[in-house]
Formats: sequence, structure tokens, C-alpha cells
Amino acid sequence: MEAPAGKAACSKHIVLVHGACQGGWSWYKVATRLRSAGHRVSTPDLAASGVDPRPLREVPTFRDYTKPLLDLLESLPAGEKVVLVGHSLGGVNIALASELFPEKVAAAVFVTAFMPDSSSPPSYVLEKFVEGRTLDWMDTEFKPQDPEGKLPISMMFGPLVTRANFCQLCSPEDLTLGRSLMRVGSMFVDDLRLQQPYTKARYGSVRKVFIVCKDDRAIVESFQRWMIENYPVDEVMEIDGADHMALFSKPAELASCLADIMEKYD
Repeated sequence: MEAPAGKAACSKHIVLVHGACQGGWSWYKVATRLRSAGHRVSTPDLAASGVDPRPLREVPTFRDYTKPLLDLLESLPAGEKVVLVGHSLGGVNIALASELFPEKVAAAVFVTAFMPDSSSPPSYVLEKFVEGRTLDWMDTEFKPQDPEGKLPISMMFGPLVTRANFCQLCSPEDLTLGRSLMRVGSMFVDDLRLQQPYTKARYGSVRKVFIVCKDDRAIVESFQRWMIENYPVDEVMEIDGADHMALFSKPAELASCLADIMEKYD
């Protein structure tokens, strides 16, 4: 994906948002390809993620967790729009950002990501996912952070579930990288349950694309399809042979999808 002559002058700005327990680093293969094609790429670390110095206990709400992304959008010059891309739990982050800054979002792209609707609290898709029991959590650890239960339940994926259900099609090197850089995270379900649904007038006005990863063992294809049926989008794309970490296992195909979206959604 090489940049044609003069391409950089008309580049689009794309913001890639990571999932739980990860960081902006997880987009390294996709970001490199998009930058090589002349696009502006931002890969923010959400709070208590990546190299953000805060521990999870200092991030009590989902909005606090999302604040680095919200700050980035707030800092954009007037009139500038970005393509927002969320992976996994990052789908809820980009949904919140679209609710707060719809005028700054050219499109919201959900890469095998949790996608809230406009009629239920944003926790709804997460609760339906857990109820469906489609993921064997294996050695994932869920722990309270405080005796009173005021802080979000922490979550850390173990080596078995990472290898079997998140990265089964990734290279051994990417599996090692992911395990080395993983941090304790949370799904923030209790906090999200208290929030009002994202509105049709704001979040609902943003154009949406869902990228289905067909060999995902974490958010399985049937649940991805259920979210699309629950809240129809403008366009559905598919990547064959992509596990949950399509960012690692199918970076060229994912980057190609995103480049097509940037071309189509202004």
C-alpha cells in the first residue's frame, strides 16, 4: 500500500482505538501500512493502557478510561473530521466519542467490536455477550479492586485464553509481544449500566461500518452478526482467516478495508 505522488497532501486522519488490556501499540502493523500510504494515523493509549502511567484504580469510570480519546477529538481544528476505528471493547469507546463529538467523526468503524445501539444502556451489548457464553474465558482473571466494590472489576487475560481464543492465527512473535505488553483492564460493565443510551440524534447520526472477522473465537461471528442486526450499519465488510486480533493476523487486509473506508466516507 504505497502512497501515490501527492497523496500525502490530501491524506485523511484516522484514529485507531485499542481494546481492553491492550494499548495503541497493538495497531503497529496496520498503522505502519496506513502511514506508508500517506494517511495521518493516531493510536492513542486509553487511560491505564499502553504507556499511560495511571493504574486502573485511578480510572473509576468508562468516561475516565476514554478521556485520552475524547481529548484528542476535542483538540481537532474546527471543521476537521476523522475516521474512528474501534477494536473489541474499543467499539464502546468510539461510540461514546461519536455521541459527544458527532460533528468530528466522518465514520465510526467497528472491527469485531462491541457496538452499542441507541435504545439501551451501552452495557447492553456487553451483558448480552457474557450471557451468550460464546467465549470460554479459560484462565482470564476477574478481581475486585476494592472491598467496597466502588471501583470497576479488573480483568486480565491469561496465556491460555490469549493463545486459544484471541490469537490462534497470529504468529508466535505477535503472541509473545501481546503477552509482554498486556495490562490489567476492565469492561466497566457496572458503570456503563448506569449510563443513558447514546442518542439517535448524535451517535445515531454518525455513519458506521462493521468489519466482521470470520474466524474470531472471542467475539464469534454469530455475535458480530447479532450486533449488526440489532443496530444496522451503513456497510459491512468481512475478512476471512482473521482471528480476534486481526490487527496481527490480517494487517494487510484490515489496512486495505480502512483505506477504502477513508476514501468513501468524507
